[in-house]
Amino acid sequence: MTVQELPGATAAYRPTPPPAWKPRTDPAPLLPDPEPYRVLGTDAAAGADPELLLRLYTELVRGRRYNAQATALTKQGRLAVYPSSTGQEACEVAAALALEERDWLFPSYRDTLAAVARGLDPVQALTLLRGDWHTGYDPHEHRIAPLCTPLATQLPHAVGLAHAARLKGDDVVALALVGDGGTSEGDFHEALNFAAVWQAPVIFLVQNNGFAISVPLAKQTAAPSLAHKAVGYGMPGRLVDGNDAAAVHEVLSDALARARRGGGPTLIEAVTYRIDAHTNADDATRYRGESEVEAWRAHDPIRLLERELTERGLLDEDGIRAAADASETMAADLRERMNADPVLDPMDLFAHVYAEQTSQLREQAAQLQAELDAEGEAR
Repeated sequence: MTVQELPGATAAYRPTPPPAWKPRTDPAPLLPDPEPYRVLGTDAAAGADPELLLRLYTELVRGRRYNAQATALTKQGRLAVYPSSTGQEACEVAAALALEERDWLFPSYRDTLAAVARGLDPVQALTLLRGDWHTGYDPHEHRIAPLCTPLATQLPHAVGLAHAARLKGDDVVALALVGDGGTSEGDFHEALNFAAVWQAPVIFLVQNNGFAISVPLAKQTAAPSLAHKAVGYGMPGRLVDGNDAAAVHEVLSDALARARRGGGPTLIEAVTYRIDAHTNADDATRYRGESEVEAWRAHDPIRLLERELTERGLLDEDGIRAAADASETMAADLRERMNADPVLDPMDLFAHVYAEQTSQLREQAAQLQAELDAEGEAR
C-alpha cells in the first residue's frame, strides 16, 4: 500500500517532498575514509619533508617535557590545575606548525602545548592555570585566542573571526581545537552549522582522546566516527591517526589550503589518547585499566616519529640527545620562572574589562584604591 492508498488520502496529497528537499551538495565527497589516515610506517612517509619531520620531532620531545614539568608544578603548588596533553602532543604540535603567522589558533584549556609550539612564552601560557589572569598574553599579538575553559565556546568565536576575515578580504584561516567531549556541546553544532552555511575559512580539529573526563566516547555518540558528523553540516570530514604527527600536519595543511582558497570549513577527527589523567585532580584508574593505557603507550607519537627518522638515517643518538637536552633547558627555565612569586596589583581587577570604564566600575575602583591607601598608611 502506498501513501496515497491510505484511508483518507486525497488526490492532492504529494507522496514525496517538493524539489526543495534535494541535497545542496553531494554527500559522498564529504565522507571521511573508513580508517584513520597515516603517514609514518607507510609508503607515504617517503615523500615527507625531512626538515619538517625533524622539526616535528624536536617539538614533540619539548612538548612531552613541558607537560611533565607543568604537572610537577601542580604538585608543588605553583599551578592550581594542569590538564596534561601527554600522548596527544602530535595533534598539538602539528596544529601549531601547520598555521601561517597570520592565521589564528583557538585553543581549549588542554591546548597550552599548541600555544607554546606556536611561539607563546611557556610561563604566559600557564598564567590562567596559575590563577593570575584570565589570559596571560595579548591574543592579537600572538594570534592565539584565550585558552578556553568552558567546553566548545571557542568554536563559535573561531567561526566569527574567520567569517569576518573573509568579509574584509583578509587571507586568514582560523583553527579551532576541541576535545571529543566538546562535540557533545551545543556550541559545537552551532559553530559547524554557521561555518558551513557561510563557507567560513575555519578548521575544526577534534582531538578524540577517548574520554570526556570519565565518560567514554561510546556513551557520547553513536555515529560511525566524529568525522562523520561533518556531512550533516555540509563540510568534508577527515579521519586521521592523531599520534602520527606527519599525518596530522598533512591533513591540517590540506584543509588550511582549501579554506584559504575559498573552499570553506573542514572537520578533522584525530584519534589519539590521553595518557595522563584528565587533570591533576582526576583519578583515571576509576574508569580505565592500565592495560588500555599501556596499549596506547606502544603507539606513542614520539616513538613513532623517532623510529621513522632513525630508519631513514635522519636521526642518530646525538640528535636524540640534543632534543632531550634542549627540552631540559626549557624545563629548567620554566621551573625557575614559575618559582618566583608574581607581583600582583589588586587594581588589575578593573583593567581590560571595558574599553571605557562604567561609572560603577570607577566607583568600585576608587573605593578599592582608598582601602589600599589606608592599609599602606597603617603599615
